[in-house]
Amino acid sequence: MQELPMTSEVSADLFKKYEAKFKALSDAKRLHIMNLLVQHGKVCVCDLVEMIDMPQSNLSYHLKILLDQELIQVEMQGKWNYYQINQKEVNHILSDELCCLFRLKGPSGC
Repeated sequence: MQELPMTSEVSADLFKKYEAKFKALSDAKRLHIMNLLVQHGKVCVCDLVEMIDMPQSNLSYHLKILLDQELIQVEMQGKWNYYQINQKEVNHILSDELCCLFRLKGPSGC
C-alpha cells in the first residue's frame, strides 16, 4: 500500500480527483444504479431502464458520470451496452490509502 504524505503535503490534484469521484457518488440515483449493478453483476442498459424506472436518456446521463469517474465499466455486446461495477476503483475509494487522509497518525490510525 502506498503511504500518502501528511494532509498539508497532499497535492491539489489528488483532492480534485477524489472530489469528482465523491460528486459522482453524491447522487441518490447514481448510488441506486451502482447498488443494482452490485446485486445483478453485468447488466444490459435495457434491463437497467426497467429496474430503475427511468427513461434511457436520463439513465445514460448518470451512467456517463459514473463511467467518467471509472466507478463502473461498460462492455458492448452487439448493439447493447452492459454495465458492471469497477470493483478495483470502488475498493480504492474504500481503501486505507484514501482513509488515511482523514485519520490521525498513531496506533489506531495510519
